[in-house]
Amino acid sequence: MPEPKAASFPAIRGALKFYQIASIITGVMLLLLVAEMVLKYTPIHLELFAGGSGGLLWFAEVVEGPEGLESTGDGVNLSLGILIAHGWFYVVYLFACFRMWSLMRWPFLRFIMLALGGVIPLLSFFMETRVARDVKAYLDSREAAVASTNAAPHATTSATEGAR
Repeated sequence: MPEPKAASFPAIRGALKFYQIASIITGVMLLLLVAEMVLKYTPIHLELFAGGSGGLLWFAEVVEGPEGLESTGDGVNLSLGILIAHGWFYVVYLFACFRMWSLMRWPFLRFIMLALGGVIPLLSFFMETRVARDVKAYLDSREAAVASTNAAPHATTSATEGAR
């Protein structure tokens, strides 16, 4: 696998920051989505609403109707909002994963692992920590290697000039 070019290191740092933010937001939204699904699809049968007849924040019962589960609440359905928001943040998260993957020139399997972080609860938090650690260590080692090779010609030049 070819390694990233030193000129792309600033772009990699920016992509890493973007990935970290997208990863945390997507992970939180996924946890909210899981909680919403547990409330709705287990025998609890509740959905979260804002406003309406129940007040500022309240739970409405979900009943079995002719078209499946139907909510009895009025107001803004926050459960549906969480579902939609997670879907859109997952698209942003996939873009962040793709950018990290392509700049770092990782194997395709690594991209699949990154993408799974947005659909497996808690995985995005673990992946974010691991990716940040790996990328920072890689950049630090590569920058140290580049700095040592750039410093070596200057040291030999100054030593030969002193001998003249």
